Amino acid sequence: MAFSVNQALCIFFFITLFSTLLVNLINGEFAEQSPVVFTERMEKMTQLHFYFHDIVDGESPTAVKIISPDAGYFGETYMADDPLTEGPEPTSKLVGRAQGVYALASKQGAGLLMVMNFAFLEGIYNGSTISVLGRNQIFESVREMPVVGGSGIFRFARGYALAKTFWMSQKGDAVVEYNVSVVHY
Repeated sequence: MAFSVNQALCIFFFITLFSTLLVNLINGEFAEQSPVVFTERMEKMTQLHFYFHDIVDGESPTAVKIISPDAGYFGETYMADDPLTEGPEPTSKLVGRAQGVYALASKQGAGLLMVMNFAFLEGIYNGSTISVLGRNQIFESVREMPVVGGSGIFRFARGYALAKTFWMSQKGDAVVEYNVSVVHY
């Protein structure tokens, strides 16, 4: 059985069309991968230093309890919109907000699960965020939490945040010093 050139081209066309459709069905139409090409963008390391003011008591709290377990503290969860300032005083210059959730996630000790965005409001960082997700053992002198992402200037961010309690009240209000090292483009 011999094929003419036209028949061979027609068969080749249908095989190509069918294989393209099959690949699209397998890989899906919603995504497309392309090689990452960096031309002029280099990674940068940014060091940030600020104070986190978590106020759970008084007339104007910045963190409120949203889940209260029946017994004990395990599972207690707070929603926060805490000011970030240049210095430890509440009147210090506002540089951003810590917005997110933290919960008591340890049955032994005071280990918090922190899911927090640091949204910056000042200078070249205005509108940029850093996302922190990790364990915060609040009674340790220095705690390390991972930076898992960011936006704006901090797009593709990764790094770590070191937290050190500067002051804590009997009712749970706290000022925490943060030193954050972030690698980003």
